[in-house]
Amino acid sequence: MKYSLHAIATVAVRNLETARKFYEGTLGLTKVMENEEVLAFKTGRSTLFVYRSQHAGTNKSTAVTFVAEEVDELVRTLKGRGVTFEHYELPNLTLQGDLHVAGPMKVAWFKDPDGNIFSL
Repeated sequence: MKYSLHAIATVAVRNLETARKFYEGTLGLTKVMENEEVLAFKTGRSTLFVYRSQHAGTNKSTAVTFVAEEVDELVRTLKGRGVTFEHYELPNLTLQGDLHVAGPMKVAWFKDPDGNIFSL
């Protein structure tokens, strides 16, 4: 692209109140905007839009990746808040608890209440 554009992640959910409890309460994101159809949360230097849709949770791949330096600590914190982590058999990754590890890289996947897939 010839212009420098800012990208925002957008995730479909069925119920905004359920989403608010998960994104704000469980994940600890800060809500920065809401209306009848959309919630927006601040996450680092980015914004995550969550909107009401009948197609929520139909994506079978990672929707959003949260970049974190202390993935182990974040996994422990989220697990303590009730988040269940996904375990996948992937080439060149070794499962260690809830972390998929390849050398210094650590990845963990989880789903929101609608089945949207996120990674850390």
